[in-house]
Amino acid sequence: MSVLAGFALLLVVVFVVAFAVGRGAGPVSPGLVPGSGGGGKPGMSGHDMGAGQ
Repeated sequence: MSVLAGFALLLVVVFVVAFAVGRGAGPVSPGLVPGSGGGGKPGMSGHDMGAGQ
């Protein structure tokens, strides 16, 4: 087996394990569903970060 094939196999194994752990852990918060959208801009928490000073 070449080094490149071994590395690719390692990446696949790590991805599968991480995916399985994520599925087992469940959603980040209760009621969170993909595509629910909360309105507003992503990453904006209501803080203006010093704007207008």
